Amino acid sequence: MKWFKPKVGQFILKVLGIYICWYLIYEFWLLPKGSLDAWLTTNIVSISTGILEMFDYEVYASGRFFGIGESPGIFLADGSSGITALGLFVGFVIAYPGKWIPRIAFIIIGIGVIYLVNIFRSVLLAIAQVSWPGFFDFMHNYFTTATFYLVILVLAIVWINIGGEEKKAADETELFPTEV
Repeated sequence: MKWFKPKVGQFILKVLGIYICWYLIYEFWLLPKGSLDAWLTTNIVSISTGILEMFDYEVYASGRFFGIGESPGIFLADGSSGITALGLFVGFVIAYPGKWIPRIAFIIIGIGVIYLVNIFRSVLLAIAQVSWPGFFDFMHNYFTTATFYLVILVLAIVWINIGGEEKKAADETELFPTEV
């Protein structure tokens, strides 16, 4: 079993453990209570409509519901808040080795980036509903979801490269050792 690396296994178990805990807390406590999702989705609607108005779209909004002109509109359900994706991101950053102060700073920055991407996603879906109604379902189910998780993957890669533990200067597996 030379391919098995204990640290990789530990990392995967940590990520899974953290994510499962987050998922259980979200599914059985936060989601039924609904206040966090309601606050976040109405906030996203408010900012999304503000952005659309800046680009001279005629918008309407009510609570978690918004749209452009006479379009059917978009309802941001609980799953549209991005909270489960935030749990995945935070779980990864917590599980990957690194110092705690940069880790906390990166989590805050990452949450902000994911939040902004979710706003962009909502704006794009509202525009798609009016401009490209035939592509709305594809954009909602595949394109924007893939983009959302691609951003999380990029954030994870950034954390690995800037936030992880320092590499040893003289690694034994180095191809070109400096000492002769």
